Order: sequence, then C-alpha cells, then structure tokens
Amino acid sequence: MYQKIRDLREDKDLTQTQIAKILNCSQRIYSNYERGEVDIPTQVLIKLAEFHGTSVDFLLGLTDEKRPYPRKRDK
Repeated sequence: MYQKIRDLREDKDLTQTQIAKILNCSQRIYSNYERGEVDIPTQVLIKLAEFHGTSVDFLLGLTDEKRPYPRKRDK
C-alpha cells in the first residue's frame, strides 16, 4: 500500500509537502505514511482515494482495478 500512495503522488509530480497540505497534516507525518511507519487513519485513506480518483481497496492492495466504485445513491 505504501508504495502505491508514493507512486500515485509521484505520477502527479507532487511533493510530500503538497500532499500533506491537502490532507491537513505535516510533511513528516505524510512521509511516515509512505514509509509504512505509521498506520494511515481511515479518513486519510478515503481522502487519498478521492484525491487520486481510485478506491481504498486499490490503495490497500485488495484489487488491481484502479477505477473507483460507483457512488452509492441516496434513497
């Protein structure tokens, strides 16, 4: 998972500092996420998935399908 979030960030030519700003955390915390030194909170995983246009399952390595799932409709 950690390599995936790094690869997605680098694919967009963004720095750790830029992504950290989007996630409202420090560069140091984000760096810890990428290195796998700190577990990534669920809300941060969701923000990363939304930002990169993918699913949390893709980030976690549960699927190779990069496209996100369709949004659930409100009833």
